[in-house]
Amino acid sequence: MSVMDRIKAEVESHPIVLFMKGTPQFPMCGFSSRAAQALKTAGASSFHSVNVLADPEVRANLPRYSDWPSFPQLFVNGELIGGCDITMDLLASGELARMVAEAQKAA
Repeated sequence: MSVMDRIKAEVESHPIVLFMKGTPQFPMCGFSSRAAQALKTAGASSFHSVNVLADPEVRANLPRYSDWPSFPQLFVNGELIGGCDITMDLLASGELARMVAEAQKAA
């Protein structure tokens, strides 16, 4: 399976996917930590995370897949939402909580 197919499979098989540096329990970057915390604050009781530091192929190819240059990258229901700044803005507006609730309801 190609790395692009692996990325697509991750995105499509989980309602909420956060590609991040490290893990939600042990983030390896402040932006990844903030994005994971935003998901928890928005009510994501569980979400799938992919540690891009543990998979250099995913780290190298995810920006091509998503057309987004940096990490973390949040996907909800297969759609790229964005990085840390967008996730934090959505949290502040209440929109992230709505998105999380809908994604978890559909799962």
